[in-house]
Amino acid sequence: MHDSDHIYSVSQLCRETRLLLETNFLTLSVEGEISNLSRPASGHIYFTLKDSKAQIQCAMFRGQLRKAGFKPENGHRVKLKARVSLYETRGRFQLIIDQMASFGEGALRQQFEALKNKLSAEGIFDDDLKKPLPELAKKIGIITSSSGAAVHDILTVLKSRFPALPVLIYPVAVQGDTAKHDIIAAIELANERNDCDILILARGGGSIEDLWAFNEEIVARAIHESNIAIISAIGHEVDFTISDLVADHRAPTPSAAAEMVSPDQQQWLSHFNHLTQQLTKNITKGLSQKQSLLSQLQHRLKQRHPCIQLQMHAQRLDDCQARLAQTPQHSLRRDKLRLSQLSARLLSNRPNQQINTLQKRLSTLQQRFPAPLQRRLQQARIRFTDCNKGLEILSPLATLSRGYSITKRTSDDAVVKSIKSISVGDNVNIQLFDGSLKTHVDEINQKT
Repeated sequence: MHDSDHIYSVSQLCRETRLLLETNFLTLSVEGEISNLSRPASGHIYFTLKDSKAQIQCAMFRGQLRKAGFKPENGHRVKLKARVSLYETRGRFQLIIDQMASFGEGALRQQFEALKNKLSAEGIFDDDLKKPLPELAKKIGIITSSSGAAVHDILTVLKSRFPALPVLIYPVAVQGDTAKHDIIAAIELANERNDCDILILARGGGSIEDLWAFNEEIVARAIHESNIAIISAIGHEVDFTISDLVADHRAPTPSAAAEMVSPDQQQWLSHFNHLTQQLTKNITKGLSQKQSLLSQLQHRLKQRHPCIQLQMHAQRLDDCQARLAQTPQHSLRRDKLRLSQLSARLLSNRPNQQINTLQKRLSTLQQRFPAPLQRRLQQARIRFTDCNKGLEILSPLATLSRGYSITKRTSDDAVVKSIKSISVGDNVNIQLFDGSLKTHVDEINQKT
């Protein structure tokens, strides 16, 4: 007990009260009717829970609200699991809600619609996600109660329509708390084994509570994630579950599901008989064509028989031998004639004969060469010698050899003939007999 003389602030009093309530009242269950419901932008909800005699404020945060499975509305009767607390800011007694569930069949219908809308928004029900049924399944898997009427109905229909079709039964509970987990485990096992072409999820009719395992969200998601096509055959034709919506195909009854996956053996027998006739006809036609082709090949083979080929080659060999016997004689005569022609040409073109002919022609020309022409040539030689001697006497080189020289201006290479044509300071070249000198004019003396 606190001292009665202790003075509390308002906030202290509210805090102490909240702690006292939360300490003494743990999670508890409360039922009542929702009123004054508000939904702020935060996603939380606030409402009043009431009965005929009292009411209390409640708060449910959005994390817990998403787990409710339905959308609370004013007037709904609900069952809550909540913690007692106090909203200190206003000093208001309230419940903090952890779980919420609706009461009775109406509540189940609300949960059904809420889950249906949720999964529809995710696109799980879309037709383009539905897997097709195989034309002829190799094995059928049935997920249902092993003692229920549904499995009996399915097996009866399969036996009457197509008894050769193998069936594998996955026994599960189809109602109660464990049913949803059994169904999920069976679907996962069938996918893991992967020895069935299609699965039938079935049970007989019943109330919405009896069929509720097939309205569970985890069951719907297991059906959606299955790699094997699933037919949902739950209850009677008027019954409808979430499993029917998410499954790849829906059958109004378990018997109808059996008809969907099994061919009619009478139709197949009729089809097989038709195929047998077609096959027999095609084989007969094919054999006839092959027989005709065989006859043609035998005829061609006779024409190409080795004996016939040997006879043809033998005749050709005889012909070649006869032609070969005649060919050397003809070639010999032709070669002899050509040899005679070449010998005659060789004799006419011998070098010795050509040399003799040229020698005779040279002698004749020498005899015909005139003597006066020879004398004129001798005189010309003498005249050439005299002229050459005279030229040497008149040559400037001969004059230079006697001590004379030739002087030229360096600037224009002109011969200096007079002192008037040169000035002091000019450069001159002096040509001697055996070379030249380059000199500078320092002084000019004129002859008096």
